[in-house]
This record gives sequence, C-alpha cells and structure tokens, in this order.
Amino acid sequence: MAAIQVILVIGLFYGAMQWPGEIYVVTILAGFGYGAHWSVVPATASELFGLKSFGAIYNFLTLANPAGSLIFSEVLASRIYDYYAKKQASIGVSINDHDKSQTCSGSICFSLTFGILSGICLVAAVMSTVVVFRTRRVYEQLYGNPRS
Repeated sequence: MAAIQVILVIGLFYGAMQWPGEIYVVTILAGFGYGAHWSVVPATASELFGLKSFGAIYNFLTLANPAGSLIFSEVLASRIYDYYAKKQASIGVSINDHDKSQTCSGSICFSLTFGILSGICLVAAVMSTVVVFRTRRVYEQLYGNPRS
C-alpha cells in the first residue's frame, strides 16, 4: 500500500507543479493508484484484522471513500476553486464576457488542491510504511525470515 501511495503522491505532485500534459499524467497515475489501492484493501483488512469481523471492518474502510470525497471535494477543492475564480474575476479574466458566473480557467484552479492531496498521500505512505515495520516480526514468525 505504501508503494501505491507513492504513485499517487507522484501523480498529484505533478498536477500541483502545473507541468505540461498534467491532466494526462495525473489521470493515469491517480487512476492506477486508486484502482490498485482498492484492489489491495480487502487483503490488507483480512491480514491485519483477521476474518472474524471482516465484514464490519471492510465496510468501515469502504465508508472512508465517500467520507473523504465529501470532505476533500466539498470543503477543500470547492473553496480553493471559488477563491481563484473570484481572484480571476476581480482582475477581469473571463472566458465569456456575457457569462457573469465566476469560473476559473487554467491550471492554477486546482494546483493547490493537488499539492494538499499529494501531501496527504505522502502522510498515508509514511503511515503504511510504519505498519510494515510494526508487523514485520509477526510475519517473520508466521512465514519465516526470507533473509535466512
């Protein structure tokens, strides 16, 4: 899971830097990372917590997806987008002069959001690495030491 999180960090960081072709790189890496993450979650849940209450734990982990989407899209991304839209409207940048709604154009609209999400994924990668080191002894006892 830590490796998957690193892929997400790279993709989101690329979007935050506003480099050429960012939409393609972010889409490919975020899609791959997100898909791989949800492929690994059931196995991770059963390995870490066992099968006794797997249904409840897996459903709790699945609930994190819409909760995170609500928080990050409604609170974070929309407010940052509105800020940059107001900023562009105040300096006269408009796609359509007849449309008075505030719209944001350009990579600047989501670069801060990508940067924040990249940082959050980096924290998740570090936390996943901590779990690996904390459970290493258990797996060595179960399956033997692969280095010996």
